[in-house]
Amino acid sequence: MDTLTPKDHAEAVALFRAEVIGSLTRRSFARGELAAELRALSEKKFRPPGADCTRTISVPTLERWLYAYKGGGLDALRPQSRAQGHALELTADQRELLLDIRREHPSASAALILRTLVADGRLQQAQLTDPTLRRHYLDHGLDRVPLRDGAGRKARLRWEADHPNALWQGDVCHGPALVINGVHKPLRIHALLDDASRYIVALEAHHTEREVDMLALFVGALRRHQRPDGLYLDNGSTYRGDALRLACERLGITLLHPRRGDAPARGKIERFWRTLRQGCLDFLGSVTSLHEVNVRLLAFLDQHYHGAPHGGLMGRAPATVYAPAHGVGEPIDETALAAALTVRSRRRVRRDTTVSVAGTDWELDQGFLAGRVVTVAHCLLDSTTAPWVEYEGQRISLHPVDPVRNARRPRPLRRPADDRPVRHVPFDPPTALVDRAVGRTRAARKEQRP
Repeated sequence: MDTLTPKDHAEAVALFRAEVIGSLTRRSFARGELAAELRALSEKKFRPPGADCTRTISVPTLERWLYAYKGGGLDALRPQSRAQGHALELTADQRELLLDIRREHPSASAALILRTLVADGRLQQAQLTDPTLRRHYLDHGLDRVPLRDGAGRKARLRWEADHPNALWQGDVCHGPALVINGVHKPLRIHALLDDASRYIVALEAHHTEREVDMLALFVGALRRHQRPDGLYLDNGSTYRGDALRLACERLGITLLHPRRGDAPARGKIERFWRTLRQGCLDFLGSVTSLHEVNVRLLAFLDQHYHGAPHGGLMGRAPATVYAPAHGVGEPIDETALAAALTVRSRRRVRRDTTVSVAGTDWELDQGFLAGRVVTVAHCLLDSTTAPWVEYEGQRISLHPVDPVRNARRPRPLRRPADDRPVRHVPFDPPTALVDRAVGRTRAARKEQRP
């Protein structure tokens, strides 16, 4: 059974005062006896609530407490606050000015507002202090913290997806730099977290923070787990590329982003980064490769995180909550995945029948496409697959440029061979202009010929 305690400090003080004078409230005294009892009580030492030392209480104070208790009970012994309000020296117009400034500029601190108004001459230097101004704002519901963190006066609510694989959250954590062959290289940890279970569906270390890194991580998670309904990513350039957006649309996955600057909206993944740092990243030691980092990350997940009780799950483990989602639904089709990750762009084929794709030059065997604008396609799913050209409903293969081989092989035709005989057709632009100048027709010119 819980202990019954005073609801606040004022009630604790009232109980203390009632205990001090308690023996006097139930007795009747002859003439002069009450004064003697009060003098004897004033010589004793008591420790008030929250005090560090004992103290004596004067006779007038004891007498005031006694008659207050007889007249109003325990509530009459509660200490009365001497505060009568905040910013009392300000006029009504000045107080309204301060409130208007905070409403229009919620991120401005009380010190900045006060300093600016004093510099402008709208307030006197000793007229107001920073703490008093903060209390004034607090009294009117204009405290800077909720205004700034909540992007307004609306309260932030705790939320989560209703079932596993309904929503995945993705983010990148900056780890300690790795020293590889004497060179410091950055460490970027990419992760995807299931919102409902806090289960990590993908975790991998890279040296870079690019869209292609997140795509590779996402594809690996899709191959191991059921496709999510939504993907919740940061606003960074890594997560706002056209390839990622188009791939999600093709797979029927809703791509979501929080409001800019709203870091608490991604609190679950941020809390995981804190756990990962405290349990793994801060103790990497002298690892010298990404492989060693990934081994330690996966060991941390399998041996600790996924099986440890989670406060946000009411003490349940992420693996336990995510377990019903394992094996549910059909695995994603590789053909559909490849189609979703196929990128197309319009390019003009160079005169030497080459075209550049992702910084690499590729060559066509169809010479007639030189100088023409074609659609070049390549799949982000498999970097080993050569890109291809789509032209008038045909798929034309590309192969890497080999300048040495091209120096020895015959040149491809720019157009298909035509074996039909060439028929002479009269075509004389200067004579046509002369006929037009002298007003002569083509038939008349034929008659004039010898």
